[in-house]
Amino acid sequence: MTLDAAFTGSKSQVAYDWIRERITRHEFVPGYRLVLGTIANELGMSVVPVREAIRRLEAEGLVTFEKNIGARVSVVDEDEYVHTMQTLSLVEGYATGLAAPHLTAGDLARAAEINERMHRLLEHFDAHTYTQLNQQFHAALYASCPNGQVLDLVERAWSRLAGVRDTSFALIPGRPRHSVEEHDQLLTMIEGGSDAVEIELFTRTHRLRTLDAFLHARHPDSPTDMEAS
Repeated sequence: MTLDAAFTGSKSQVAYDWIRERITRHEFVPGYRLVLGTIANELGMSVVPVREAIRRLEAEGLVTFEKNIGARVSVVDEDEYVHTMQTLSLVEGYATGLAAPHLTAGDLARAAEINERMHRLLEHFDAHTYTQLNQQFHAALYASCPNGQVLDLVERAWSRLAGVRDTSFALIPGRPRHSVEEHDQLLTMIEGGSDAVEIELFTRTHRLRTLDAFLHARHPDSPTDMEAS
């Protein structure tokens, strides 16, 4: 590799990191047009490394190209998001129910501390950080599940969810506060020794409420599954 190529490559990494951070933090929202020249001027570089960075982001599914328009931040793939959330509600609910009897006081304290951070974050909301903490909270509760195959299914669902959009809470501004309150209820249930089936059903419903909030935000005139039932 020549020195010029290596230099261009390093600039491409800088552009990639810069654009990706703004997408994951929802500063560049779904549908946002990525103008190469504007980004290049912002970063003080030519459009060549910016174009390379955008190609990488396109390969990851975070950016799409539209004819006569150019690069845009990918919109949420609604069907994939719905199917993944439905799957996650089942496997994570079951894993959490199985894990509950095995959780230690330290496990519950860690989950409570994470949820407290989520409470504080509501005042100055950051969807990306909130989503990360949300995953950490649930992982603290299902990680002790004794069934490794179920755990594998949960981790796969979380991975698919991140690929669809890891900042979906930015699309449903009313949901985060209710979500952390439900976390408090879930911790109370586990600490109080609630039945595993009750914990499983509560966790499943908790996940589906987030899905319903997302669907309502996308289709405000249509009843959600939970409303229809």
